[in-house]
Amino acid sequence: MPFAKLARRSLIGAALAVAAFAAGPAFAQSAAQWPDRPVKLVVPVGAGGAADTLARNLSNGFQPLANGQPLIVENRPGGGGTLAAAAVAREKPDGYTLFLAEVGANAVAHAMNTKLPYDPHTAFTPIIHVANLPVVLLMKPTLPYKNLAEFIAAAKQQPGKFNYASAGIGNWTHLFVAYLNAQAGIDVVNVVYRSGAEMTTSVIRGDTDIAPVTVSTSLSHVREGKVRALAGFSSKPMPQLPDTPPAGQTVRGFDVSLWHGIVAPAGMDPALVARINGMFNQVLKSAAVNSAITGAQASEVVGGSAQQFDALIKDELKRWPQVVKDAGIKIEQ
Repeated sequence: MPFAKLARRSLIGAALAVAAFAAGPAFAQSAAQWPDRPVKLVVPVGAGGAADTLARNLSNGFQPLANGQPLIVENRPGGGGTLAAAAVAREKPDGYTLFLAEVGANAVAHAMNTKLPYDPHTAFTPIIHVANLPVVLLMKPTLPYKNLAEFIAAAKQQPGKFNYASAGIGNWTHLFVAYLNAQAGIDVVNVVYRSGAEMTTSVIRGDTDIAPVTVSTSLSHVREGKVRALAGFSSKPMPQLPDTPPAGQTVRGFDVSLWHGIVAPAGMDPALVARINGMFNQVLKSAAVNSAITGAQASEVVGGSAQQFDALIKDELKRWPQVVKDAGIKIEQ
């Protein structure tokens, strides 16, 4: 190789090495200074729901631990969470726009919509698994079944007779019972309502037979005897409903969680990921936030590493496409 070319390559290599060396401390310094301005947490549902309440609980505990900077909750409902997810995926991975991830937008939407404007496998950087919101299967009180096993037996004997309320095609309320249908070998028919509140009301009135509802939303109705709690969707017992067993005791291997976590746009510097993860772990451990989530929201605080949350998302991305296919769920936009 001519000496001139060799010299040029040596100079380029040296310049790149110097740049990389200089960038390392800069990234570290940037991560250490985060946040030096307000941070936005985009929530893919409207105000007032369980996910929005969770985000605002995080916001309440954020500022005292974050250099005095606020965590601003921005609600962007629509498209089953995909509109908000797509918008966040286009942002810079600088730590100032975060997304409250959940099963719909981050694990299921790609299986239902072939025109989804982002790929949930690659569009985000997992930060932290915040919490699981326990879900209970409610049944109208006029049905005679004492437990989930009896209801499943009746549903097998009379396919298509029973129905369930959901908050929309592709919503987690739709998917969770579609998964139960598949695992238990039954055919309970979906009846769509506009909101979780309407779903619960439909079971109380007897318009629908069953419905999957968060414990925080349904607890008072169960205690008042307006509805009956058949089973929990997660394998973990529900402290607020100690007499309601997990569905997995009846349907082997059944275990579904309504998880929520925080992700950022793809390509975030690992040092910044670690900084943000550590910050939110501190927020979750603060007495006020922990009490609000586990108490009023009747939810499970999780926390942990970004790698643990990444593993959960990957497992969910594998689970749901088959459920969607078996149930024939399809949304084209």
